[in-house]
Amino acid sequence: MTDKTVADFWFDPRCPWAWLTSRWMLEVEKVRPVEVRWHVMSLAVLNENKLDELPEGYRELLASAWGPVRVCIAAEQKHGGEALGPLYTALGTRLHNRGQELSRELLSEALEDAGLPADLVDAADSTEYDEALRASHKEGIDLVGQDVGTPVIAVPGADGARIAFFGPVVTPAPKGEAAAKLWDGTLMVASTPGFYEIKRTRDVGPVFDD
Repeated sequence: MTDKTVADFWFDPRCPWAWLTSRWMLEVEKVRPVEVRWHVMSLAVLNENKLDELPEGYRELLASAWGPVRVCIAAEQKHGGEALGPLYTALGTRLHNRGQELSRELLSEALEDAGLPADLVDAADSTEYDEALRASHKEGIDLVGQDVGTPVIAVPGADGARIAFFGPVVTPAPKGEAAAKLWDGTLMVASTPGFYEIKRTRDVGPVFDD
């Protein structure tokens, strides 16, 4: 048993904003009694019925996004949810911090770093785990609705019912007490009855730590 609050976190490894939020959550674990539990969602699944409305560049990104989420869900199915955190870190560090191009080699290197079998890379080009991927995606997106993306975070509220929200979208990822303050504030607004959205236009791109 643990006295920590479990924060369920749904991610797509291709999303730079989800990556920054995930690094913030790792900071939150250090400064608040919180334990992150990782889950896979998919921007490709989220947008598959509206591809005609999207810019060509984003459609290309979504086409390439199937591989990483399929590898992630295969890792979870074969090795349990605890495999996802290290694999996500290995993938995100390469894709975002280092700016490497997505490739089979990158996926293989990430699996090796995460201590996972090399043959999981074959899932990138397979539909074998798509049913599990869609189920994981649906669990997260059903908590917040179709009008959001990744990440989705869910925590138990005061009455035991889940409180879920998209984001927060932030750059760079806050650390230390700044991470704690953002967590406290996020929970405060997310748990307010009738609260749905707070937003402003992003005027900077993702800023990744080395």
